[in-house]
Amino acid sequence: MKITPFIKSSFAVLAVAAVVLSPLSVVASTTVTANMTVTATVQATCIVSTTAMAFGTYTGVASTGAATVLVTCTNSTPYTLGLSAGSGTSATVTNRSMTLGAASLKYALYSDSARSVNFDVLTGLTGSGAQQTINVYGAVSAAQYVAPGAYGDTIVASVTY
Repeated sequence: MKITPFIKSSFAVLAVAAVVLSPLSVVASTTVTANMTVTATVQATCIVSTTAMAFGTYTGVASTGAATVLVTCTNSTPYTLGLSAGSGTSATVTNRSMTLGAASLKYALYSDSARSVNFDVLTGLTGSGAQQTINVYGAVSAAQYVAPGAYGDTIVASVTY
């Protein structure tokens, strides 16, 4: 078999094209790098929410209730938790009152389940980054024969950090 000059020249063109178009992996590559700094400043933050306290139906017999204050503060953030006196007429943090018009039903809030430590301000608390539950215990003393009806009060939970 005789190879024609056309075939010879075609092979030559293909050989040159293969060399010219060969993959770049034959050529040495170089990688350069740079460090990117990433920063953030975390600000101390707290959020607070509460659950309701319901004493149920009061019949002149001592009644108890419980609620929770839910606090979430950034990890290691010191804070205090205070409960207001409420909106009852002449209420103080030691003598709270639910009202119905001009009538009032006295009650107290405590920081312990034995209901012996008045709940005013809790100090020395520290955030964990997770929600913390603080229990609030309430008591309505016996022998308050006030006008019948639905009594209420609003307590403000304040977190200072």
